[in-house]
Amino acid sequence: MTDLLWLWIVLGVLLVAAAGSALVVPRLRRRGGSRTSGPDGGTAVEQEPERTTDPATAPGPQVVPTAPAPTAPSLETPAPVAGRMVRLRDRLARSGSPLGARLLTVLSRDHLTEDDWDELEETLLLADIGAGPAGELLEALRTRVRVEGAKDAATVRELLRAELLTVVDPTMDRTLATTPQQVDGTTKPAVVLVVGVNGTGKTTTVGKLARVLVAEGRSVVLGAADTFRAAAADQLTTWGARVGVETVRSDREGADPAAVAFDAVATGARDGVDVVLVDTAGRLQNKAGLMDELGKITRVITREAPLGEVLLVLDATTGQNGMQQAKVFGEVAGVTGIVLTKLDGTAKGGIVVAVQRELGVPVKLVGLGEGPDDLAPFDPEDFVDGLLG
Repeated sequence: MTDLLWLWIVLGVLLVAAAGSALVVPRLRRRGGSRTSGPDGGTAVEQEPERTTDPATAPGPQVVPTAPAPTAPSLETPAPVAGRMVRLRDRLARSGSPLGARLLTVLSRDHLTEDDWDELEETLLLADIGAGPAGELLEALRTRVRVEGAKDAATVRELLRAELLTVVDPTMDRTLATTPQQVDGTTKPAVVLVVGVNGTGKTTTVGKLARVLVAEGRSVVLGAADTFRAAAADQLTTWGARVGVETVRSDREGADPAAVAFDAVATGARDGVDVVLVDTAGRLQNKAGLMDELGKITRVITREAPLGEVLLVLDATTGQNGMQQAKVFGEVAGVTGIVLTKLDGTAKGGIVVAVQRELGVPVKLVGLGEGPDDLAPFDPEDFVDGLLG
């Protein structure tokens, strides 16, 4: 009897425990709990995280903004060409160029001694005007000061201005040959070949010259024939895209520059543009190699259209060191004009005179600064006025 009683008690306890489990599990499931293995291998219950936002006020689905569709770059309008040399004149005047200020200081003295004339000569040479032109300028000044007895500052300035203008030579033809020509009854674009060593700002000058021509209402095609410098074609393409000018280039580095130049001229002829500007490599490894490369480019171009200009880009700050570069290119490429970059703010303005005397060709364009429209046709009178302040 006792054993039977204990058996009923045990069965009752088990039934009560089973009933409790059946009630607890559904309740947990209704609350969103989940079961995981506990650290002791048993079953642990993870409670649903506490809500921090009222479901009634919870935000809707998050929307990730999409990037705007790419738009074509807006074309820039180059600044008018007229008046650019006036900006150079103002910058030269502000730079305190010794070529003007020091000369006027010495010449305005009551009595000029030989030491004064030696100081004048030194000033001219420091300004890179060259020994020959400096001697001519001083001799002319000495004669006029002696004959005219000039002493007051205004008279001395006018004498100096006249003599400086003479050595800069306003009679040289500084126009650019950028007018299309008729060849066998067909209109061909004017072709401008741009040469010079690396570091003078040659490719940048081509881009700025394109802006000058666009500002004058000309249509232009650029030829990226500098295929040896990886960034040259990209740089030129960017310059052209800003003003809506096409750039003909090769996708292969080290491609034949003559072939690229020919394709550019052919494209210009096909599209009826006014001017084709061809950028070339700035390597100056030796005269023979340079002659071969530029000679081939010239021959190939002239099969399609006459070569109107060969512009040599020189850095004005290199002074007399740049003269050797100028000589080599002048002998090899048949240079017709000079582009002097970095002329603004330099005391070396006399390089204009020196390079013209050395090569026998005029300075046609000058760089006024770093801006995209800081390139201007050279005007002798504005230049001399800037030097004199």
